[in-house]
Amino acid sequence: MILTDPGADAPVDLRLIPAALLSWLAAILGLTAGWAASAWVALVAALVGLFAGIRVIRGPSSRVASGVLAAAGCVAAASVVITADAYQLAHHPLRPCADRSCAATVRVVLTGDPAPVFSGGAAGGYGGRAGGAVQVAIPAALVSASADGADWTVGGRLLLLAPRDGWAELLPGVELTAAGLLAPATRADLTVAVLRVRGPPTELTPPPWWQRVADTLRDGLRQAAGSVLPEDSAALLPSLAIGDTSSMSWTLREEFRTTGLLHLTAVSGANVALVCAAVFGLLTLLRAGPRTRVLFAALALIGFVVLARPSPSVLRAAVMGGVALLAILVGRRRSALPALAAAVLGLLLLDPALGTDPGFALSVLATGALVVLAPSWSARLRRLGLPPGVAEAIAVPAAAHLVTAPVVAGLSGQVSLVAVLANLLAAPAVGPVTVLGVLSAVLSPASSVLAQVCAWLATPAVGWLVWVAHWGAGVPGASVTWPSGLAGAALLAAAVVGAALLLRPRRLRALLVAAVIGALLILVPTRFVTPGWPATGWSAVACDVGQGDALVLATGQPGRAVLVDSGTETGAVDGCLSRLGVTALSLVVITHLHVDHLGGLPAALRGRSVGAVAVGPSHQPAWADERVRRLAAERDIPVVELRAGQRLDWPALSVAVLGPVDPGRYIDPNDGTDVNNTSLVLRASTPSLTLLLTGDIELLAQASLLTAGVDLRADVLKLPHHGSRYTSPGFLAAVKPRLALVSVGAGNRYGHPNATVLDALRRDGALVRRTDESGDVAVVTSRDGPAAVARGHPRPAPGRG
Repeated sequence: MILTDPGADAPVDLRLIPAALLSWLAAILGLTAGWAASAWVALVAALVGLFAGIRVIRGPSSRVASGVLAAAGCVAAASVVITADAYQLAHHPLRPCADRSCAATVRVVLTGDPAPVFSGGAAGGYGGRAGGAVQVAIPAALVSASADGADWTVGGRLLLLAPRDGWAELLPGVELTAAGLLAPATRADLTVAVLRVRGPPTELTPPPWWQRVADTLRDGLRQAAGSVLPEDSAALLPSLAIGDTSSMSWTLREEFRTTGLLHLTAVSGANVALVCAAVFGLLTLLRAGPRTRVLFAALALIGFVVLARPSPSVLRAAVMGGVALLAILVGRRRSALPALAAAVLGLLLLDPALGTDPGFALSVLATGALVVLAPSWSARLRRLGLPPGVAEAIAVPAAAHLVTAPVVAGLSGQVSLVAVLANLLAAPAVGPVTVLGVLSAVLSPASSVLAQVCAWLATPAVGWLVWVAHWGAGVPGASVTWPSGLAGAALLAAAVVGAALLLRPRRLRALLVAAVIGALLILVPTRFVTPGWPATGWSAVACDVGQGDALVLATGQPGRAVLVDSGTETGAVDGCLSRLGVTALSLVVITHLHVDHLGGLPAALRGRSVGAVAVGPSHQPAWADERVRRLAAERDIPVVELRAGQRLDWPALSVAVLGPVDPGRYIDPNDGTDVNNTSLVLRASTPSLTLLLTGDIELLAQASLLTAGVDLRADVLKLPHHGSRYTSPGFLAAVKPRLALVSVGAGNRYGHPNATVLDALRRDGALVRRTDESGDVAVVTSRDGPAAVARGHPRPAPGRG
């Protein structure tokens, strides 16, 4: 199949594209449907190839028959490989043991870096290679296993879920022994089982020399960046340059996720292409010959793979980056497209599990956009009068975002409305940050001063990226929910293709533009400028911060308020405070040290004067306590500890600390339930109503309050733990609220809020308002008692009379 490539000097050869796509589909089928399905595909592909081969041999060779023969051969080969792997997986001796949750001892070789595991808010993402999480997940290759009274010397892929301590600092390539309980694998990626590790690793071998070299260089970059850059910039520089996200705070990570910039922190073909292009360009300035330039670019490619660690994801990025580099060097798509298709085929034959790997899909799509769409888009922009550099800076990220958006939407369940603009703004800074970061890492063993100079030179660019992420995350409605999974990805892909088809005829293009402008005229005022907000006379506002808590209390002083918790989605709490006109915080209370209550703290503090930050009597998890105190110390804000019996007063607000009444019952810092039960419980009193703020207390803490005889009556109840089912009827009866506020994220995976709890409240006559349905919810006083005003719905809804 040959299509004319406008603007190129030769037609584009697409004959390998069907072979690559069909082989990809065959790999997906084998991974999801099993070895029998892929065996049938192999048989059918072999028969089709046989007939096509006979046609080519007996008659005049045609391009169609040759193309069918090539595609059938590739699909048959891919199907045979995935059939063999899927068959071995289905008959692996550890699979039955995993189904029975047997105890096992395994000998493995680590194949990737430890990745933090975040669970329900019990852990968060601050600092260290484990990101503050209680557990880490580590991919590994089996060497031998002992389970259920039998021993095997057997291969296969295993995923270790291990404690952070003793495991978070391990390097890929280490061989070790681990013991724990087996569990079934949940992903279709040829993983045999999951081992829930108990205890530290034993019988460790040293990592390979290249892993030690890479670790030394990565540490050098982190130290250089930390010594000359602000905190967020210091964490971001290694992330962008070599994919080292170990120092990124949860705040920064969420801002990048909301703005659609998180892909910049993963090693991709773009990183490789930037490094190689920098080497190529430097040698061009030095007037080196073509062979010399290609040789040193190849050496730079190998060096970058070592620096970023030669894990499967990095090797995949190297192949895709090599294809992108080919497009840059050759300057024509005719060579790059066949190379991309060949790279897909080769990678799938080497590792069929890539078929269902989202990173693989994103790499292929982004590289395809760079090769196919970006050149023509850039040419059109140049014809409109834009300079070449500006045209490329706009075309490349726009094309990459367009083609990867369906996959991202299917994975995240949301579509970022600011992603295109954020990527356009970020694009000019990505190249300098990547090149200077890699230089800093490479120079760090020889000279820490030179490494720091390179990191310092990146200050404007990396600071710009931090600002873009913060600005984009602060835009109201920066992202909207979208169906997740394959259906969501297909839906958005259909929408993108449909829009592209509509844009081709001029009349339909004008109609579509008019429809978009009309929609913007209707939606923008209601989305960004909500009439009647903030509600007149508001006493409290439950901010819509997704799956987290953030509640603002009015103090009776213009522009000043008390903030109780700060949520996870950092831009959300900042936007909520800004819409309320809050420029100063008399007090910030963190009810307990879980990320869905403290994640937005940096954004809440930024640009506002703060009287103090208050925490409860528990200081677990320790990483979170240290994080809060460090953030406060950086801004010269005192940290105070609240305990039951204390009282705080402002002109129109009084806050009494009711709990925890028995903090000594706290047991295990790694147990999320125990941390929840240490939440501060506050009663906020205004001249006209009372509010009970309960953090995430569960049954134990609720029972302690009731047993201690604490007066829990309140007009308004902030429902514990986002409406969790662990809320006792006796506790609700003791509070007897007229209005219940539920701070909860739309489509969360925890089942919050619980329908039984909400029904019990409604049966007792309470009005229930949820942030996932109403957005920010303000509490005001009406003639009939407390009332709720939802942002965008200014008419008060009265509570129980």
